[in-house]
Amino acid sequence: MMDKINHMRVILLVLFLFHSTCLSFTFQHNNNESSNQTSSLKNQILELANTPNMLKWMKSIRREIHEYPELAYEEFKTSSVIRRELDKLGVVYQWPVAKTGVVAKIGSGFPPFVALRADMDALPIQELVDWDHKSKVDGKMHACAHDAHSAMLLGGAKILQEMKDKLKATVVLIFQPAEERGVGAKDMVAENVLDDVEAIFGLHLMPEYPLGVVATRPGEFLAGCGSFNAKINCGKVGLEGISQRYLDPVLAASASVISLQNIVSREMDPLESQVVSVSVINAGSDHNVIPDSVTFGGTYRTFNPKSFIALRKRIGEVI
Repeated sequence: MMDKINHMRVILLVLFLFHSTCLSFTFQHNNNESSNQTSSLKNQILELANTPNMLKWMKSIRREIHEYPELAYEEFKTSSVIRRELDKLGVVYQWPVAKTGVVAKIGSGFPPFVALRADMDALPIQELVDWDHKSKVDGKMHACAHDAHSAMLLGGAKILQEMKDKLKATVVLIFQPAEERGVGAKDMVAENVLDDVEAIFGLHLMPEYPLGVVATRPGEFLAGCGSFNAKINCGKVGLEGISQRYLDPVLAASASVISLQNIVSREMDPLESQVVSVSVINAGSDHNVIPDSVTFGGTYRTFNPKSFIALRKRIGEVI
């Protein structure tokens, strides 16, 4: 039942995304003509999307990708599934982009260029739920909906390809690798994927929202994310029974972790959402030995560039 609900959510989000894109296709015309064409395109999209075959096709792709999750820059099988389906649709694409990424174009071939983007990579998580399409790769899972995002964008490609002769613009379909590592988008931009693009649309599935709800708001919607790594090196190991003779990097690292949380709770504007998370700590391996060093790292998130820079600087100062 949950699988059916999740995929109904997918199709509804597809409708929203591609209706939004269609609003850009007709801005060259006068208001009456633009309004009529937008309404016509919307109806065609609804008709094409609300077919049993479309839903069945998208579900099969999502499940295939889900069964074989791949981490950042390892998305070769995922990319091959995407390219296989684009080939069947007759959609022209470029590959590889940023190692495993795929970029396709549908429409007039002329401006305006509007981009639609989906991510492809999975997470290093063991899937514990036992179901027919459970991950077949040990220690890897699509736990952040990138399998569904890719299937959704292919669904959009199918719809747009069927009405390509009516489009007054070019839609750029971006299948991005390495989102979870925070580097895939940067690498695709470096390969000029967005050079001619005037607008870009993206979305993310959120199971917290009721079926059929599309959530958005003015201004920033998703936070920018940075990462940090630190090493506290005391120079030599020591016996814990005579710990007074040695420096303790574990204690120093623990104090740093607590102090990092104080940045958000005591120093930053409470009206500006910010998060600092320490998610990795590595020290010694013996219970009775004080290690010579500790490494730790994590992420930080903010909603605007000024706060991002300030938070990054403060993390460095605290550590």
